[in-house]
Amino acid sequence: MSSHRINHEPVFMLASAPWRESSLWLEVYSRRYGRVALLARSARKRMSELRGVLVPFVPMSASWYGSQELKTLHRAEWLGGWPQPQGRALFSGLYVNELMLKLSAREDPMPELYDIFAETMQTLCREPNHIAALRRFEWQLLHQSGYAPDLQHDVHGNDIDPDAQYWLHPEEALLPLAEANGLGNQQQSGIVVDGSSLIQLRQGGFADGVSLQQALKINRLLIDFRIPEGIKSRQVLQQLQQFDLDPMSFRCHEAAEHSQAV
Repeated sequence: MSSHRINHEPVFMLASAPWRESSLWLEVYSRRYGRVALLARSARKRMSELRGVLVPFVPMSASWYGSQELKTLHRAEWLGGWPQPQGRALFSGLYVNELMLKLSAREDPMPELYDIFAETMQTLCREPNHIAALRRFEWQLLHQSGYAPDLQHDVHGNDIDPDAQYWLHPEEALLPLAEANGLGNQQQSGIVVDGSSLIQLRQGGFADGVSLQQALKINRLLIDFRIPEGIKSRQVLQQLQQFDLDPMSFRCHEAAEHSQAV
């Protein structure tokens, strides 16, 4: 990345963490420069103009400079555009941010991924039923990052048959289920999926709850393979449910504490 000053770049804040006495280390995702590490000096001071601006889930404009991996934030402006997520949508936002943080490479520009991310954030902040948007985002993130298998052809190069079933393994091409016998230990790290669900996931549309459930299985298999340590936001939600706590009453500033990571 150039050492020249970058001005008014649209970004989303993925995570923040305290840095020394009064500053913040930020991880943001920008449209033209990919994921960038920024140092927000004095951002934690009571009178800082950045308080209330550096928030997740909504777009902001950022200006920075520096030639090292950690740039210095010069200015940030809140662009808004939609309300902060609440309840389960908030955890969906944390989940999306965590996936972006862990599966995107630093300073690897992918404008299409930024656009998909922004569209997903807008949907989950505005629409109560955003499950399909999450499935589309997961797949597009895997696809854009190079972690997704080919869902158009099987191991033999044949088009996926919507009426057939396939064996899916994270590091293998799709195998017709009829040929999957005798895989041995691989059966413990793969799943059976319908051809129709594979086609719908690739195209980004889901006909019913069955295809959405299979999309969840497919994406989770691929994501968990790439993030073996687990997803923190998913673990927090599971803990709330275990103790019968209502995620709908979980406020934004409380959940944001769980997103602080670099």
